[in-house]
Amino acid sequence: MGPARCLALGGLLALAGLLEGRLVREQEAGFGECDRFFYAGTPPAGLAAAAHVKICQRSEGAERFATLYSTRDRIPVYSAFRAARPAPLGAAEQRWLVEPQIDDPNSSLEEVMDEADAISSVNNLGSKQALHADYLGSDYQTGQLYPFSLSSDPDTATFTLTNAAPMTPSFLKRWYVNLNSLMDRALTPQCGDGEELYIITGAVPSDLKVKDKVTIPEFVWLAACCAVPGGGWAMGFVKNTRDREVIEDVMVKELEKLLPFKPQLFQNNCGESEQDTEKMKKILEMVNQVQDEERRVDSEGDSGTLSSTRSTKSTLLPPEASGEKSSLLGKLLGFTATPFIKLCQLIYFLAVRILKYLVYFLWYVTKQVTHGLESCLYRLGSTTVSYFLAIGEELASIPWKVLKVTVRITRAILRILCCLLKVVCRIVGIPVRVLVDVATFPVYTIGAVPIVCRDIATGLGGIISLFFDTAFGTMGGLFKVIFNVGKQIGYKITFDNPGEL
Repeated sequence: MGPARCLALGGLLALAGLLEGRLVREQEAGFGECDRFFYAGTPPAGLAAAAHVKICQRSEGAERFATLYSTRDRIPVYSAFRAARPAPLGAAEQRWLVEPQIDDPNSSLEEVMDEADAISSVNNLGSKQALHADYLGSDYQTGQLYPFSLSSDPDTATFTLTNAAPMTPSFLKRWYVNLNSLMDRALTPQCGDGEELYIITGAVPSDLKVKDKVTIPEFVWLAACCAVPGGGWAMGFVKNTRDREVIEDVMVKELEKLLPFKPQLFQNNCGESEQDTEKMKKILEMVNQVQDEERRVDSEGDSGTLSSTRSTKSTLLPPEASGEKSSLLGKLLGFTATPFIKLCQLIYFLAVRILKYLVYFLWYVTKQVTHGLESCLYRLGSTTVSYFLAIGEELASIPWKVLKVTVRITRAILRILCCLLKVVCRIVGIPVRVLVDVATFPVYTIGAVPIVCRDIATGLGGIISLFFDTAFGTMGGLFKVIFNVGKQIGYKITFDNPGEL
C-alpha cells in the first residue's frame, strides 16, 4: 500500500483546477489530520505560495508524515514527521511513487502509485511533479528528505517522489549518515523516548535544474523541536550540497533567516522561554563529534590512493618472491625487500600528507592574502569614491551657497537703505510739519472767527434770556405771594365777622 492524500476534518484534501494558492478546502486549515506531525499542531507560517501543494502522506490507512511540495521547482519545500521509531529492519523495496492528483486534479485515484502504472491512467503526468525518468541518465539521485531509515513504517511510504530532491550519490550518502547520527546520538537521547520530538527537513532551491525540469537544492536543512515539558529545546542544522561541506548547527531563528520567505518553523519558537540549555549543550557536544567524524572521513578519503599504490608496488616484486614454489633466495630477497617497501610506502605516505597539508596551507595563506587584498582594495575604493563624492557634493553646493550669501547681503543692504530712508524722512519731516502748521495757522484762525462770534452771540442771547426769565419769574412769584396773602386776609375777615355781612 502506498501513501494517499490525507483526510482533513473528515474530507479529502482537494486539488483544484490549476493548482493555484493553498490547495485545500476553504474550511480546512493546515494539513488536516497530519497536523499532529507539527509542534502544537501548527505548520510553519509564512511559506504559502501559489505553487505549493500540501500533502498528508498516508499508508495503510494511517498518516505517516506531511509534505509541502513545490510544483514549480518539483521538489519538496519540507517534510515533517515525528521521530519516535525503531527503524525498520532490512532494506525496503525502492518503488518510486507519484501523486496522481497533482498532475490530474480530476483523477479519482487517491492512492499514490508506480510511475509505470500512472502513465496510462493519469492525464498530464509529470506536468507539475518530478518523475523518476527525470533522474535517469543524470548525475543525480532521488534523495529523500524524510529517509526510510528514520521511518517506523515497514512499507515504502517515504519513497514517494514528492519527498525527494536531486542529490549526488556522495552527498546523498553523507546526508543519510548525518541524519541517522544526529537522530541516534544527539537529538533523540535528549528528548526522552522521542515521542515529543518534532522534525522538519527541507530543501532550498538553487538556479540549477536536472534536465531543465527538477530543481537542484542549494542546501538542505533540518529543524528539531523537543516539546518535553520543562526540558524542551529547539535546534537547526544546515548542509550545503557542495561536496565535502560539513553539516553545520544553527539556532532555529538563524535558520529561519536563511530560508526563503523567512518563515516561523515552530510556534513560539518551540517554547523558547522554557528551553533547557544544558540539554542543548549536550546536543552540541555530540554534533561536534559527528562533524569531526565527517572531517575524518574526508581526510581518509583523500588517502584512498595509498591502497592502490601499495597494490601497484606489490606487482613490482620479482616472481620468485611470491608463491609456494619460490626459492630460498627469492624468499630472502622478499624478506629483505619488504622493510624497504614498507619504508618507501611510509615515505610516500608522509610525502603525500605533507604535500597535501602544504598545499592546503599555501591555499589558505593565498586565500587569506587574497581576501586581505580584496578587503583593502574594497576599502580603498570605497574611501576614494566617498572622498570624490564628498568633493563633488561640496563643489556642487558652492553656487547654491554663493547665491544664498548674495541674497543675504542684498537683503542686508536693502534693510540698511530702508532704515536710512526712514531716518531722513523723519529728519526732513520735522521742519515740514512746523511750516505746514505755521502756514495753516491763519487759515484756521480766520475760519474760527465766525464760530467764535456765533458762540459769543449765543452766549449773550442766553444771558439776556436768562435775565428776562429771572425777572419775570421773580415778579410772578411776588404777585402770587401777594395774591395768596390777600386771599388769606379776606377769608379771615369774613369768618371773624359773619354778622356784619
